[in-house]
Parts: sequence; structure tokens; C-alpha cells
Amino acid sequence: MNKDSSVPIKKGIYITVNDTSYDTNSKHESGTTRFNLFTGYQTLSQRDQSFKVNETSSVHCGFYSDNGGFTISNEDESYMHACKSVVSTCAFGGGDDLYQPIGMTNTSLQKVCYVVFWDEITLVAQEKQGHIIKKDGLIGKWRVVIVKNLPFRDQRLNGKIPKMLAHRLFPNARYSIWVDSKSQFRRDPLGVFEALLWRSKSVLAISEHGARSNVYDEAKAVVKKNKAAPEEVEVQIAQYHHDGLPEDKRFNGKKALNEASVIVREHMPVTNLFMCLWFNEVVRFTSRDQLSFPYVLWRLKVLKDINMFPVCTRRYLVNSMGHIRKAKPLE
Repeated sequence: MNKDSSVPIKKGIYITVNDTSYDTNSKHESGTTRFNLFTGYQTLSQRDQSFKVNETSSVHCGFYSDNGGFTISNEDESYMHACKSVVSTCAFGGGDDLYQPIGMTNTSLQKVCYVVFWDEITLVAQEKQGHIIKKDGLIGKWRVVIVKNLPFRDQRLNGKIPKMLAHRLFPNARYSIWVDSKSQFRRDPLGVFEALLWRSKSVLAISEHGARSNVYDEAKAVVKKNKAAPEEVEVQIAQYHHDGLPEDKRFNGKKALNEASVIVREHMPVTNLFMCLWFNEVVRFTSRDQLSFPYVLWRLKVLKDINMFPVCTRRYLVNSMGHIRKAKPLE
């Protein structure tokens, strides 16, 4: 049962291709070129509607069509549906090696699923290095889930699916921890839930940004460092200006800007909706998710129990290994 009955969102409904709300003309809307059969073709009108808080929220949240891609075997799906709490990561396009988690207790090993998502490119690359999946589906502590038919050419965008949509992949899980593939998780998951969620009575925990505090400053840095195409960033920032996103450097006393290599959260209607909205923003605009996080937080006024922890805490949670090689885009 949700502890906080004051949050008005009680249930989330995810829009699919079979819904009567599907509009075949919406896919032609300007600026939505990355929307597809996995994401659904969200219009700007539907985007605005999705931020309106009702007891039952209806929102695009991936997995729009059975033909949309991100295909997982029935065996892996059954395993994932049995998870009550999970630590997950992914490596698509053969980009990064797999780092075994450390520091967990025996209790966590019994209660927490450790799941890594690979595509077939990564599987081949890892097998060449001698990392072979055992008959039980494991490599070390990780259960390896092979994903076929990835929906985007951009592997960074494919990686946002397990990163942001854990509540869809693990529908029966109550808690989850996301760790970027460039990091080695080195703490006990149950201890992390206690330290970052339960003690502070938070439902979402994410790191403050280490360098900047403002979305508009970050946009300039993204362009300067060639992290995204200038025209894409310009469209996104122009939309945020139009919507009235303030240039505040702090929300509720915390930095407005985040660093999302580690995400700890409770799966409940309000956090699930937040992650859906965030995912839709990175599909609509750029995959630099730190640009859209403050915007979604600003617009979704009801999500207040957030633990924006300092950078030193993130460094305490993971060993940062860096990206080993560049991921290969899909042909």
C-alpha cells in the first residue's frame, strides 16, 4: 500500500496502438521523427495533457505496439516478472564491459534481482572476451537478458528504455536501482534503499549535477562539447522557454540539474508517471536526459519527495570505470 495517500495519482494507464485514441495522422507531426511503433506517436497536445494530474493518468510509455521492438524471450520475461526489487544496467552496441557488483549482503542476493540487458552485438563482443552466459542465464551475479529488435538506431536512446522504464520491464517490482554501464555498483541494495529512500521518506533518489545547476547553462555545454546536434538542442530549449521553464538554479533547495548515472526509486503511480514523461521528452528532443529532467520535475508539481543527493554520495555508490568503446549504431 502506498504510504502517502495525499498524492492524487492512484493508477497509471499506458496508451497502446489498440486504444481508440490512436491517431494515424499524428506520426506526421513536425519534430517527432524519433517516435515510432515502440514509443507511439505522441502529439504536442497529448504531451500537454500528460502533465495534467488526475487520479488515473493516461500516458505514452513505450511498448506501444507488439511490433514495436525491444523483444525479450518468454523465459526472461517470466524471470523479470518475479522480481520484487532489482538492480539493472544495460550495454547495447558492444559498448561497455560487464562489471560485477560488490558489497552486497547474502540477504540482498536472495531478495534482489541483478539484471543486465544486452543486444546481440554486445553478446558477440562479450563472448569474444570469454564472458559466456551459463545455463542458468547468469554471468557472475548478473542475469543476462538478450534484447532483440531494438527500436532506435541511436544506441543511447535504446539505453533509455531499461533506464527509465523499469516499472514496465519489472511490473511487480516495488523498488529499483539503475546503474549506468560505465559504473560498478559497490553497495548493498537494501542498504541503499534504506539510506536514500526510507530514511528521508523519499520515493526517488538521483544525484545532483557535479558542474552546473541550470538547464540553459547545460544546453550550452552540451553543444560546446558536441554531445548533441545544436539544432536539436535549440528546438528543445526553445520549447522549454515557450512553456515558461524558469532559469532557476535550485528547486526546493537542491540543484535543478541532475546526473542520472544512478537512479534509486520506489515503483508507485507518481514515480512511474514521472519516468514515462521523462522518457517521452528524450524521445521527442535529445537523448541528453539531464536537459529534460528539471523540466519534467517542474511541470509535474505533485512529485516532491525527491532525494537529490550530492555527488560525493554517488561516488560512494559506484566505481566509475568510464566507457570502454563506442557503441555501434544499428544499421
